[in-house]
Amino acid sequence: MALPLIPNAVARRIFLQRHALGEQPSGPAQGKALAVLIDRIGFVQVDSINTVERAHHMILWSRRQTYQPQALKRLLERDRALWEHWTHDASILPVALYGHWKHRFNRDRTRLVERWTGWQRKGFHEKFDEVLARVQDHGPVTSAEVGEGEVRGKGGWWDWHPSKAALEYLWRVGELSVTRRDGFRKVYDLTERVIPEASRLSVHDQDETVNWASASALDRLGFATSGELAAYWGLISPEDAKRWCRAELAAGRLVEAEVEGHDGRRRVCVLWPATLAETPPDPPTRLRILSPFDPALRDRKRAEHLFGFRYRIEVFVPEPKRTFGYYVFPVLEGARLIGRIDAKAFRDAGALRVAAFWPEPGQRIGRSRQTRLETELSRLARFAGCDSVELLPGWERASIPNPHP
Repeated sequence: MALPLIPNAVARRIFLQRHALGEQPSGPAQGKALAVLIDRIGFVQVDSINTVERAHHMILWSRRQTYQPQALKRLLERDRALWEHWTHDASILPVALYGHWKHRFNRDRTRLVERWTGWQRKGFHEKFDEVLARVQDHGPVTSAEVGEGEVRGKGGWWDWHPSKAALEYLWRVGELSVTRRDGFRKVYDLTERVIPEASRLSVHDQDETVNWASASALDRLGFATSGELAAYWGLISPEDAKRWCRAELAAGRLVEAEVEGHDGRRRVCVLWPATLAETPPDPPTRLRILSPFDPALRDRKRAEHLFGFRYRIEVFVPEPKRTFGYYVFPVLEGARLIGRIDAKAFRDAGALRVAAFWPEPGQRIGRSRQTRLETELSRLARFAGCDSVELLPGWERASIPNPHP
């Protein structure tokens, strides 16, 4: 029998609804309401790029435009409703999930030493006890406060001195936790001083974690391949996810369907049977500017399949070729990604300056769309602490060449 088909227009709406992008970005954005939003989308990636605002703040602002960064800080550092650890990258997560990460802690104890040996500076593994004792006896520390006398690296972001690598290792295996950030610098403390006892003492066996990780990922994606389920939290292996899917399909708790892409191509995904009956409404037609690290876009292949949005495109603008990456923000209109915008906050001048807007293939920026774009830019400027928006000369660019001729 032929599998059911989810047309592309419906698939987009289901996917955006799961990611809280299928509704107006309004409503409360602090306290319990903010914690519920973060649980709904699963996690919020943390990144240092700050051309407009940090990635984690932009992710939340694009969904609730009353959001202010202090609200996230309170949930993390005062209420301890959230914590920071690793999914596919550093992320902020509901603290109730902590128990499932213990499997990852155990897995990483040996794996990270093996992976980092030869990559990190010699002797980092000899600093574990010393650094842990320092935190135990003297309280929270940053990487700048450990490793006195060690040579500080000049080789870039990942060139850590041995005690910094020891801090990161102890964090990754659960001995330490991030108690707060000063600016963007992590401040580490003993896990027992950071993670609430109920979460810290929770225990799940491997089967429970596989079941939870797979089912909760599917809840937040709507439909997925087994590989996408495994990658969502980064807690289980692709083979774990395949076994879970096979068992759930055999039991009739899951079904398969073909999900139509933007170009008519189809992929077979698993989903809950009830998802086949969903008819989400069209998202608001307003424009919204997304973080490049938005959870809806983190899987580049999926974003290209559903939306025709190729995350990095090499084009001649003019010579030489330019790659669109982390400093260019995707623009969402309804259920379509219509372009990318190069904007930067110049807070000293009180201005959000827009250097370029590139429409996606087949899109153009007419008068009505430009008005809506400028309205959204004004909202973004206020969020970034700027008083005005400046559209720089030549900001309207030609459409990006179609990557799917």
